[in-house]
Amino acid sequence: MAENETLECITEHERILQEIESTDTACVGPTLRSIYDDQPNAHKRFMEKLDARIRNHDREIEKMCNFHHQGFVDAITELLKVRTDAEKLMGQVTDTNRRLQEAGREVTAQTEEVICCRIQQRNMATTVEKLQLCIPVLEMYSKLKEQLESKRYYAALKTMEQLEKVYIPRVSQYRFCQIMAENLPRLREEIKEISMSDLKDFLESIRKHSDKVGETAMRQAQQHRTFNSAVMKQASMGHYAKPVYSLNGRTHTHNGLMMDEDTGDEEEADEEILTAQDLVDFSPVYRCLHIYTVLGDRETFENYYRKQRKKQARLVLQPQANMHETVEGYRRYFNQIVGFFVVEDHILHATRGLVTRAFTDELWNMALSKIIAVLRTHSSYCDDPDLVLELKNLIVIFADTLQDYGFPVNRLFDLLFEVRDQYNETLLKKWALVFREIFELDNYSPIPVETEDEYKLVVSRFPFHDAEIEKQDFPKKLPMSQSVPQIYTQVKEFIYASLKFSESLHRSSTEIDDMLRKSTNLLLTRTLSSCLQNLIKKPHIGLTELVQIIINTTHLEQACRYLEEFITNITNVSPETVHTTRLYGLSTFKDARHAAEGEIYTKLNQKIDEFIQLADYEWGMAESDGRASGYLMDLINFLRSTFQVFTHLPNNNNDHASMSGKVAQTACMSACKHLSTSLMQMLLDTELKQISMGAIQQFNLDVIQCELFASSEPVPGFQGDTLQLAFIDLRQLLDLFMVWDWSTYLADYGQPTSKYLRVNPATALALLEKVYRGMKDTSKKNNIFSQFRKNDRDKQKLIETVVKQLRSLVNGMSS
Repeated sequence: MAENETLECITEHERILQEIESTDTACVGPTLRSIYDDQPNAHKRFMEKLDARIRNHDREIEKMCNFHHQGFVDAITELLKVRTDAEKLMGQVTDTNRRLQEAGREVTAQTEEVICCRIQQRNMATTVEKLQLCIPVLEMYSKLKEQLESKRYYAALKTMEQLEKVYIPRVSQYRFCQIMAENLPRLREEIKEISMSDLKDFLESIRKHSDKVGETAMRQAQQHRTFNSAVMKQASMGHYAKPVYSLNGRTHTHNGLMMDEDTGDEEEADEEILTAQDLVDFSPVYRCLHIYTVLGDRETFENYYRKQRKKQARLVLQPQANMHETVEGYRRYFNQIVGFFVVEDHILHATRGLVTRAFTDELWNMALSKIIAVLRTHSSYCDDPDLVLELKNLIVIFADTLQDYGFPVNRLFDLLFEVRDQYNETLLKKWALVFREIFELDNYSPIPVETEDEYKLVVSRFPFHDAEIEKQDFPKKLPMSQSVPQIYTQVKEFIYASLKFSESLHRSSTEIDDMLRKSTNLLLTRTLSSCLQNLIKKPHIGLTELVQIIINTTHLEQACRYLEEFITNITNVSPETVHTTRLYGLSTFKDARHAAEGEIYTKLNQKIDEFIQLADYEWGMAESDGRASGYLMDLINFLRSTFQVFTHLPNNNNDHASMSGKVAQTACMSACKHLSTSLMQMLLDTELKQISMGAIQQFNLDVIQCELFASSEPVPGFQGDTLQLAFIDLRQLLDLFMVWDWSTYLADYGQPTSKYLRVNPATALALLEKVYRGMKDTSKKNNIFSQFRKNDRDKQKLIETVVKQLRSLVNGMSS
């Protein structure tokens, strides 16, 4: 038992020793403590064991030292030998260091310079970096100044916001940024004041220009609605309904308006009309609204704007005292109101919350009550039917315009029974197209009638009665062209269309009759007259067509009394009534006829001028050709064939014969006078410097042909030598030169019985000087025999004497 305990104790001590040898000395404490915690006296045995282990290690150390001692001695010996070499090496190192230091002084100096440069570069980079931070701030501030100068205030506020929030905080430590930051509030106040000033200018401007804005808006609404409204009202009236008819393949209603016509003209008219945005610059409102919104003071701006607009609304609704006297007074009144609410509607839709629908409705309700009261008061003073018609038209357009902008106008339509709209203006525009189309399709030749049914059809459409034509056998021709019955039918259709709308107003027969006659007068004197005048002036209308137009206007003039009867039968108003308006168609067709006659004379003269331009006289010819010039013979042949057109016109009654004969005689006399004047101007042309007697003889032959033409009576009805008198000035002038009868001319000058009474001294002098120059030129070329030269000198002396006397006569006339 004791032996086992001893073995265990020895084993434990061995383990503890191994642990002490292998463990860090800092951790030995717990191990040693375990020795004292074991059996008593265990530490003594452990100390013994420890001493034994120490002795064992000492023996091992001694053996190790003995083993390595000789090597240690050898190493010391070698170290002593190296000491001398080390001292030598130290000297070499010292010397090398010295030489290296001397060689590195220059490198050290350059290195210091490099260090300075690097410091400068670092400072420059720092400066550039700071400038890059500052430059955007300065650029933005410069941009701000430019925006302020160009009055782009909203953009300027955005720029200020960017400066404050983005740019200035980056470089806030600099003084110039602090100055900028201090200036920004002041600039905001300036922008606020300027924008408010612009707003005041805008309010003043729209107050002045609301008339124009309203006028434009009402004209646009009229383009869109007047025609459709008229068609709907006419369709609701069946008492005077007429079947539709066809003209040029397009269907027309009873009122002459095309049902299938292209609306391109209306669209084009709409495009030409400007809108409120085109007439008013709303940018001050937008700009001011944006500015106040950005500045956080939008409510102040809204209140100010609404307050000012309410004041302007009250001013607009105040009518002039004499507004009822003219339609212009009503028009200005309506234009201002429409302009006001068009602007408000645009502001309502273009801005968010500046004005609200409730605000505009409040304004409109207030305005509507005032408008109705004003119209009822002032319309009661209107006793002129034309003014009532205009007033109704204005109310309709006024209501339609505001209805398009979303304002309720039901109460305004109750006033339409008190006024009359300008419906006939729309009809006049439509009928102008119908008349123009009729004239374009007309062949301007008498209407051929093959059978009795065709004759009755024409007579049923136009009141034509001629006993002689009725006695003729078929086929036969009526004197007017096909446009005459069409025009007459269209005038009746226009009366029907006007009547339908007039009835809807429950007017008296006298008022309706008066309205119908006035609208028909407008159709005849303005629309139809304008179409006729334009037709006559068209270049493709020839002489034959012009003559036919004269005949047509004569028949239309005769039909005016039937139109009067037609209106009387519709309205049952006697034409003997004091206030009945007469139709002015007689003067219209007379004016058109006179214009056509004048155009005939003009075209004849133009044609004569064309022939005259073909004249190619050889003014220096020695002798004439013995026959008239070719251009003149062609001109005479043209005149003969032209005047035959007049003789071939139908002259079944005395009126047509006298009319065509008068036109033919006037045209013939005008043509002869123009031809005579043109020939005289050709002789006296200032660019023509000299004329030979041979050229005078050739010119005389041409004038003889003109006189033969005049004496051949190209147009019957001239008395005696009336037509030949057109060439009397030329004849006497040429006879004076052909006979060379200067003594007689000078002796009898100024006497009523003078043979050369129509020869003006100035004319004779101008032509004589040209002949004199021609003779002098001929004498120089033919200077052969002296006796000829003597004859030439005698003749030249005679001419010089005559020239002096003629000049004295001319001077006497001028004095």
